[in-house]
Amino acid sequence: MTLFSGSWRRRSALITVATASALGVGLSAVPAVAHTPTWSVTCSEVSLDLTAYGNSDKNTVTVTVDGKELLPTENFKNDFHKKLDLPEHKSELSVRLVVVAADGDQFSRDETKTAPVCEESTPPPSSEAPTPTPTPSEETPTTETPKPTPSSTVTPTDEAGSAAPAVPSSQPSPAGDDLAETGSSSATPLIAGAAGVVLVAGAGIMWAARKRRTAGN
Repeated sequence: MTLFSGSWRRRSALITVATASALGVGLSAVPAVAHTPTWSVTCSEVSLDLTAYGNSDKNTVTVTVDGKELLPTENFKNDFHKKLDLPEHKSELSVRLVVVAADGDQFSRDETKTAPVCEESTPPPSSEAPTPTPTPSEETPTTETPKPTPSSTVTPTDEAGSAAPAVPSSQPSPAGDDLAETGSSSATPLIAGAAGVVLVAGAGIMWAARKRRTAGN
């Protein structure tokens, strides 16, 4: 009975030691895989990936650029993931990350990285020579020749038929104008009047002669 009790105690002691050792190894390994502050900096942004910081809301993170806050102090639980755009810059920037862990200063981080200047993308040079652009003095103004407008052809018969006959003017032409004679003149009424007088006189003479003959018989 004594031998059995002694062997059982030895086994219990060995089991206890082994358990304590395994627990100690496990506890010592936990900090190695927890509190992982991963972050990167490019010429244009800052990427933050903070993991395994526990469920306490007293964990804080702050990001500054050349002493100016890019990310004001912000509380987070366990994980924090964010991307921050950097301001445009023509020289390198100093980016500082400050992480304060709620479970101890040994898990906090205060690190600084440099943001390079972004290279401007330039188009590749063209192998073809550029075509020279003519100056205004070299340009020759072009004048367009107006095209003749087609007109309807008029035949001689149409012209003769459409032409109205000339109407002689009743007004006498002023003296001195070289006008073509038309067969009449301004003396025509006088001649006609004289002829009428002669006819009347002749008729009167004939009537008087007849009356004398009748009286003589």
